Amino acid sequence: MFKDNLINMRKIHGYSQDELADKIGVTRQTLSKYETGESLPDIERCRQLADIFGVSLDDLVNYDKTDSKNMGFEVPPKGKHMFGVVKVGDKGQIVIPIKARKIFDINPGDNLIVLGDEAQGIAIIKEKGLIDLLNGGK
Repeated sequence: MFKDNLINMRKIHGYSQDELADKIGVTRQTLSKYETGESLPDIERCRQLADIFGVSLDDLVNYDKTDSKNMGFEVPPKGKHMFGVVKVGDKGQIVIPIKARKIFDINPGDNLIVLGDEAQGIAIIKEKGLIDLLNGGK
């Protein structure tokens, strides 16, 4: 997965092997070995690559776009998440995936506000989060 993610992220960001190698202080040949899977970078180089691409270190190393829950998408930017597909029930209800509930600290009994923009889609925010935002982040 790492080698595939490295190649895809390098191409998405428009770097040649030479340019990216220079950014992390290795030769083009060394970067080529990372991309073929012949060798792996040390943890510091992995961290540098994740920072350059704006992704988490874990996603750079472990993200698998062929996993059905990732729906073929490339490594997401740091702080952005794809939680998979949810089905809308007969009365319009959805189940928020457990990973999303954990990351955003959503618990039974919390009030959520549903916002919408016809061009952008639907967003869900915790009531307390919106009140804090409206009060200047206090």
